[in-house]
Amino acid sequence: MDQSADESGGELSGPSLMEASLALNSDGSRVAQARHLAAAFLDKVRHTHGVPVVTATVEIVQLIVSELVTNARKYAPGPALLRLRVADSVLQVELWDSNPALPVAEAPDPERIGRHGLEIVTALAQSLTVETTPVGKRVIVHVALAGAGAAGVG
Repeated sequence: MDQSADESGGELSGPSLMEASLALNSDGSRVAQARHLAAAFLDKVRHTHGVPVVTATVEIVQLIVSELVTNARKYAPGPALLRLRVADSVLQVELWDSNPALPVAEAPDPERIGRHGLEIVTALAQSLTVETTPVGKRVIVHVALAGAGAAGVG
């Protein structure tokens, strides 16, 4: 599943500084572990590679990861894979799951209970791409880690 940059628009351009991944089973017990992986990964990116990552961005990434993993566990019947990659001060959060149905964001409705995950991810991410794969789908989210485009403020 490790791919280099290509023209698909889903991959990061430039060399990847770091990456981490987590296989997810279908029982939903890995949401907290995925959040911890994201925080630890960004901490390592900050301290090992000197990429500025503000605390608000770490919290936003943890929320994005939570929403993606929760949705995969809720709607996909089988395994899933979370992958985090950094290149050029941009984090790519990729979540593959076994359900080929593409998610559809509903119109904002403050009175609706639940089903706001895609709304939240879209609002927080720099970009969101969803594509079908031969055995499911892949959701790819990009989050700026530093500079004027970073989510959140120092």
